[in-house]
Amino acid sequence: MYAVIKTGGKQHRVSAGDVIEIEKIHGGKGDTVFFDEVLLVSRDEDVRVGTPYVTGAKVSGEIIEQTKSRKINVFKMKRRKGYKKKTGHRQKLTKMKIKEISI
Repeated sequence: MYAVIKTGGKQHRVSAGDVIEIEKIHGGKGDTVFFDEVLLVSRDEDVRVGTPYVTGAKVSGEIIEQTKSRKINVFKMKRRKGYKKKTGHRQKLTKMKIKEISI
């Protein structure tokens, strides 16, 4: 059984027991989070597709840790003009373990 959920502007395919990294959501270690924006639920041969969301479907997960991704360096330059600019970015992430998918 798996589901497709929407969080942080992205879609994730999850099953019970999966550990995923999503964009940061509020909560501490050990907190339970429910996702109501379920786009698709599949159980064996039965597939339910939402319009846009599946009614009554929920995915619950437990926060394992709040972390950051690796650093991305951004370097801009215009040749022969003396313009150079270097910046970076580290995206804040939440690592979650999916507990169950309920319909």
